[in-house]
Amino acid sequence: MSHSVLSHSVLSLRLLLFLHALSQSRCAGLQQWPVPYRRFDSRPDVDSYCEALYPFCPTGDRDGRIPYMRDSDVISVYRLQTPVWEFKYGDLLGKFHIMHDAIGFSSAETGANYTMEWYELFQLGNCTFPHLRPEVAAPFWCNQGAACFFEGIDDEHWSQNGTLEKLGEITGNQFNDMAEWVQSDNETGIYYETWTVRSDPSPNTTVWFESYDCSQFVHRTYRKLSELGAKLSSRTQTNYTKIYLYSGEPTYLGNDSAIFGQPALKNLAMDIRKFYYTFRPHQSIMDFALSLLEAYTKVVLDKSFYLYYNFEYWFLPMKPPYVQITYEEVPLP
Repeated sequence: MSHSVLSHSVLSLRLLLFLHALSQSRCAGLQQWPVPYRRFDSRPDVDSYCEALYPFCPTGDRDGRIPYMRDSDVISVYRLQTPVWEFKYGDLLGKFHIMHDAIGFSSAETGANYTMEWYELFQLGNCTFPHLRPEVAAPFWCNQGAACFFEGIDDEHWSQNGTLEKLGEITGNQFNDMAEWVQSDNETGIYYETWTVRSDPSPNTTVWFESYDCSQFVHRTYRKLSELGAKLSSRTQTNYTKIYLYSGEPTYLGNDSAIFGQPALKNLAMDIRKFYYTFRPHQSIMDFALSLLEAYTKVVLDKSFYLYYNFEYWFLPMKPPYVQITYEEVPLP
């Protein structure tokens, strides 16, 4: 056996023993599944290192303000859905059921239409995988997401390859109460999470982590409108995109300061950086092909995945079917 293969085997064994010790110590307290999404007191400033290929919410209010509606007004509520990046690729991603969701509103008194959506500040790739900066020990994340409210509904954008359907009507007061909730929700729920992680595809599966994305924002808003007395209904099945990872029970590893820069955890820190290097941005076609092979090795053959959730790292012992994109029904409340 070569020295390099032996070294890799020893490193993998040490990591497995370390992860096992962590899981045993964590079991002393009861772990809640799914892990609750962490909320914050306020939204932090964006690091200047993070750059968006397309600017976030270019026509919306920079402070996230939503116009006030008179109580006598009648506001129509619309379900909006279209393929991700439809403006660039048309229905291409729609063929794989990779959809983006939003909500539309229309004022009977003023005739004004509005679109409300929640999405990544720096595109999906940056929210799913980090940057590896030579001068920073820990992987660097540009994973904020936020609500965007702007005037107008682009009928063609939503209806040509997706959905534009009226779900019901609400009063001006119900709209204003919803708007107040949206601003609070937006200030405290600050980061995007792509993955839903669960134990298996069965109906009785254990969910380890929930995603926090555009469709989850739509679901939360529908539930809030229902709490406020709105009656929403659809003539069609309300399906949404879910991206699943499948794993055994996850192992908690710690946050940046607990892992990176700690001599005792040097091997774990190196393994996390090596894992994410496979998914680095701006790769050539050749590098991307090699990275796909490396990703297959890590996730399927080595059955390992490092998840970043609530600004903390978890180890996922992956299992079949490993990764799955579904388009499944989530009924209206």
